[in-house]
Amino acid sequence: MKAKNTFAVSFYTRKSKRSADQLALYVRITVDKKRSEISLKRTVSTKNWDTNRNKVRGSSAHIRELNAYLDSVYGALLVCHRELLEEHRVVSANAIKSRYLGEDNTSKTLRDLVGYHNDKMSVILKPGTMKNYYTTERYIHRFLSEQLNVNDVLLKQLNYAFVTQFEHFLRGYRDANNKLSLGNNGVMKHLERFKKILNLAIKMEWMEKNPFDQIQFRYLKFDRQFLDEEELHRLEVTVLTNQRLERIRDCFVFSCYTGLSYVDVKDLNKANIVKGFDGNRWINTKREKTDVAVKVPLIPQAWAILEKYWDEKESPGGGLLPICSNQKTNAYLKEIARACGIDKYLTFHVARHTFATTVMLSNNVPIETVSKLLGHSKLSTTQIYARVVDKKISLDMSKLMKALNGPKDGGQALGTEPADTSTPERNGHLRVIK
Repeated sequence: MKAKNTFAVSFYTRKSKRSADQLALYVRITVDKKRSEISLKRTVSTKNWDTNRNKVRGSSAHIRELNAYLDSVYGALLVCHRELLEEHRVVSANAIKSRYLGEDNTSKTLRDLVGYHNDKMSVILKPGTMKNYYTTERYIHRFLSEQLNVNDVLLKQLNYAFVTQFEHFLRGYRDANNKLSLGNNGVMKHLERFKKILNLAIKMEWMEKNPFDQIQFRYLKFDRQFLDEEELHRLEVTVLTNQRLERIRDCFVFSCYTGLSYVDVKDLNKANIVKGFDGNRWINTKREKTDVAVKVPLIPQAWAILEKYWDEKESPGGGLLPICSNQKTNAYLKEIARACGIDKYLTFHVARHTFATTVMLSNNVPIETVSKLLGHSKLSTTQIYARVVDKKISLDMSKLMKALNGPKDGGQALGTEPADTSTPERNGHLRVIK
């Protein structure tokens, strides 16, 4: 039976450009009559090369070492051929050469992958998301150098042990002040991004399987801060003598009544305020984070704030509201919280939680509507915000108790149908009660 393809390895020489009495050594790979050559970066004396045996003549230590090197090259090329067959890859002279030289996909390194991912994704993902990937990249580099004492590793070396070692490194990493840099959820975020990077390697066929397939992410659940109804009212009515704080307070309250994130408030302009199908004013924009279209009706509290700044010159970035950088905004919110007597750690994102919880869900707005207003692509994301505050629980339970303690004489029990006094049909069939 004829083999699927022919394969041969042979050594040959060429005249050296440096010396007339020296020959440069090469190895030739032949598969199905197609050739590929590799320079071995070795030379041999013209008189010592045996053309028939493809060996160097002689018994000196240098010649024995040179022949041993040729044997090792021959053996390595056979291994490369066998690996390609076992992996069901295309077997060609160039493929064997690439495998031997470490230039094929199986020789890709972790740094190669992370660099490739961040380079390609930088034009697809948002800058804020890429910032997180760059941070993960720095932690990976630190792990390689500080924990493993290497500059890089091959992708085929990555396994379950490597991933768990990286997790332990992240959990124990300390900053310049000797404080732990990451909590549990921070570690999980870095591992999640690392897994996504390795998934790209699977798609590119640089790896066969992802070591994260055996690992589950365990996030700790935390109650997200939000303002209750009384705190939101106090924030709105407190007189702030500092104009800087008053402006940031207005932007925060606007977010509490619209659910827009910091960046979406910052980018809001007059063109985003449109007249809706119902004749009312709506915000028509896209979420910067997800590029999902968002349409939010402007309730009076939100419109009053917009109207306050409507005729002012728009900010340099084109925004309608007078908001500064996210870092400064969050710093000013700490001052505002103290001035209003609110004992909570305020960041601008707390406004988004307040919108979802206090303004929407506590007023019986369905979670599907809230999800649409928040610009979420999945309902499960909205459920993170979905909390039932104590006041809502109390009101709902009051209604239940009134129903349970309803009229007892001649009354109707909870959940029952009125008695049917009509005469049922006597035809052997069950009567359907509607």
